Amino acid sequence: MRYFILSTLLSCSLLAAASPALTKDNLKDDPKARAIMEKVEDREDGDNQENDMTMILIDKNDSERVRKIHSFTKDFGEDTHRIMFFVHPPDIKDTGFLTYDYDDEAKDDDQWLYLPALRKTKRIATDDKSSSFMGSDLNYADMTSRDLEDYDFTLLKEQEDNGHKVWLIQALPRRPEVIDETGYEKSIVFIRQDNYYVVKAVHWVRDGGYLKYFDVKKLEQINGIWIATETHVTKKKGKAVEHKTVLKLDNVVFKKEMDKDIFTVRRLEKGL
Repeated sequence: MRYFILSTLLSCSLLAAASPALTKDNLKDDPKARAIMEKVEDREDGDNQENDMTMILIDKNDSERVRKIHSFTKDFGEDTHRIMFFVHPPDIKDTGFLTYDYDDEAKDDDQWLYLPALRKTKRIATDDKSSSFMGSDLNYADMTSRDLEDYDFTLLKEQEDNGHKVWLIQALPRRPEVIDETGYEKSIVFIRQDNYYVVKAVHWVRDGGYLKYFDVKKLEQINGIWIATETHVTKKKGKAVEHKTVLKLDNVVFKKEMDKDIFTVRRLEKGL
């Protein structure tokens, strides 16, 4: 699924089964569901974007930690590059995160994390992408887009959600390697029928025996482009909330001219 984190994404016997080679003859998914997901993928999301982000980390005792981030995103042809700089609190200020999101499905996306306290840039290995991003309920795989061809899709039903008609689509990874990278054994996404935006998602997490819920609380149109300006990500085990992350976007600007040199490891280490 080639869409960013804030619009993301059963049995053990099914998941343990070997996946066949991907050919037109053995695709097991629902053509209608895949057509919907292709429209999600093709939805206009703006060429270049700059924004401020507030990340609120909430533990099971309702204690909060607040982090402030400044982010840039730029299209490089079919590929997308993103860079994020933490500006608050002081103990993580100047921490940076850089992603090269490739359109080529055969090419793994590249990610780097710069830790100023260590003066060290860490390249995020594929095996580490299911790990937590900066203590949040997002993992590194959530910070990049997913490939449609990695999943079988099934249209489960249509229903109303917050006054809008939505499709509920199940996504099952086709290969164990996809589960290893994302950490998700299965996902169900809620897609608004009027704008093809993923407004909710439930992920079955392989490790830990919990569910992860993505819920867009505030969806706005800015310069004609739909964008989630407030999203809640909640980890639950049964009915108990283990942890929660609230993401709020402010000062969103689309189609802004940006120097391509912003999106380099050198700039990542230099900071804002």
